[in-house]
Amino acid sequence: MTYDPYAALPAVAEFTLTSESLQDGGRMPLAQVAGMIGTGGGDRSPQLSWSGAPEGTRSYALTCYDPDAPTASGFWHLAAYNLSPELSSLAEGAITLDQVLPEYESSLTLLRNDGGVRGFVGSAPPPGHGDHRYMFVVHALDVASIDLDELASPGLLGFQMFGHTLGRARLTGVFGH
Repeated sequence: MTYDPYAALPAVAEFTLTSESLQDGGRMPLAQVAGMIGTGGGDRSPQLSWSGAPEGTRSYALTCYDPDAPTASGFWHLAAYNLSPELSSLAEGAITLDQVLPEYESSLTLLRNDGGVRGFVGSAPPPGHGDHRYMFVVHALDVASIDLDELASPGLLGFQMFGHTLGRARLTGVFGH
């Protein structure tokens, strides 16, 4: 599958996103696979580090999206926003199901993902549906914060970032049965 949901958005600067947990284009480790739905994974966010954000960055958002999910809207695995501009990395497992490690609690805000939990749900394509791509994206924003209701969707976060995104750093993991 080749659909890139970010291709339809305005072009912005690119910066660097790396991970000690997974390689860009590589298979998702078991720690980043869903355990919530019985697939034996850990539902742990990968370690992520970013650098080279555009000048004027005042906050970040972090999302993980599966554009290959068998729905008309894909599947949001993670939506975090109001990440401190001083933050440049997250440890593996910093975000799990309904939990943020204490050292990050004051540095980000979580929305419910499409699994209905405020946290990270790992990769879990339906059996026999093939490989899915899991797009981890750090969005550099020109606003210090975004004001959203706790019941807001990841899609609404994207709408609120429109016109405020200075740059994106991307890393994609792959997983399938």
